[in-house]
Amino acid sequence: MLAVVEIVVLLVVLGLLLSRLGVLSAAPRDPRPVPVRAAWAPAHEEVDGETRVLLRRSYTGGDGLPVVLEDRVLTAFPADDPAWEARFTEAMASARFRCGYLNAEEGR
Repeated sequence: MLAVVEIVVLLVVLGLLLSRLGVLSAAPRDPRPVPVRAAWAPAHEEVDGETRVLLRRSYTGGDGLPVVLEDRVLTAFPADDPAWEARFTEAMASARFRCGYLNAEEGR
């Protein structure tokens, strides 16, 4: 009979311990924001028949999606321009160079 009581007490103590650990592990995490490092990257979009090449400053949010902090228009030209491909290629190369420079400046 004494062994049964000891087993019951042991199970109760073990259950309390495990439930307490479960409550502690489910507690909310520290709400302080994690410092993030935003970076500049080239981007482009077409708006109202105009192609815009952008310098975009963004970081990856907690949900894994990009959070855009700033867009700067580097250049814009008509989407139906006969020299569109050459202008776009040159503008994107310029945007990549400029983003590299801006990222290096902010890295100091």
